[in-house]
Amino acid sequence: MRYGGDNRGRLLIIVLLVTSLFLITLDLRGVQVIDGLRTGTQTALTPVQKAGSWLVSPFRNFLSDVTHLGRTRNQMEKLTAENEKLRLTLQNRKTADAQLKQLKGVLNLAGTAGYEVVNAKVISQGSTTSFTQTITIDAGTSSGVRANMTVLSGFGLVGVVKYAYRDSALVQLASDPAFKIGARIAGTQQIGILSGQGTRKGVLQLLDNTTQVRKGDALLARGSQNGRPFVPGVPIGEVTSVDNSPGAVTQTADVKFYTNFSTLGVVAVVVSGSSADPRDSLVPPKPRPTPLPTVTIYATPGAVEPTPTPTATK
Repeated sequence: MRYGGDNRGRLLIIVLLVTSLFLITLDLRGVQVIDGLRTGTQTALTPVQKAGSWLVSPFRNFLSDVTHLGRTRNQMEKLTAENEKLRLTLQNRKTADAQLKQLKGVLNLAGTAGYEVVNAKVISQGSTTSFTQTITIDAGTSSGVRANMTVLSGFGLVGVVKYAYRDSALVQLASDPAFKIGARIAGTQQIGILSGQGTRKGVLQLLDNTTQVRKGDALLARGSQNGRPFVPGVPIGEVTSVDNSPGAVTQTADVKFYTNFSTLGVVAVVVSGSSADPRDSLVPPKPRPTPLPTVTIYATPGAVEPTPTPTATK
């Protein structure tokens, strides 16, 4: 039995070798039977391959997504940080441009009047227990700033220094209801007292009831002795309306301040006034109205129809 089993095993190996050699020979000679067998085998296996690919594809995609998830998240975080940095840079650039424009304006105004000034940035806006409308600036006694000094913007009066510290100062705005300043009307030189009203508008009370005040008149600071708290000639605002009530003891007018207190970024403190009163030299020029475009229409004469000639009837 043992020898018989060995013989059958050898015979099977020989048969397989012969068959393999036979099939290889036929394949090398290009016999169509082999191509048919190969094609049939591939055709039979194709559905199995497709099913396997369909089953494995989700797992392959899932592994790919997991691999790239961390990389994508890092890229998104990097782009978000870069975008925020660019946004802050743009915002800071706009703020710097606005402050530079205000600085140029206040230097031009002070230079025209001959004021000696100390420039300062507005570091906060708010109120105190004494005043309702104030700003805090980053210049103080170390820069020569003292209490009762005039504060300017590029458009005119801002207010007055109430408290000065080493590196900062508290400024009472002209819009504060407790603020008052002696003012005069440019040109006529009539004087009065201007009071803040808590907004960008103030009220002027003229000392002479016979004075004629007109809408559009410019108002300037009358000035104080030794230039403190107010130097003379500082533009204050423009008259917007006049109250000429009959029988009134005094005449009042509404005034719009030239300075927009809500947009202050850079101001100047007048540490020394000019040697001479600038008078009306600081009055802002009146805006010129934009001329409307004109259109000229040229009429082209049309063809004149011939007059019909009457015909005689017999």
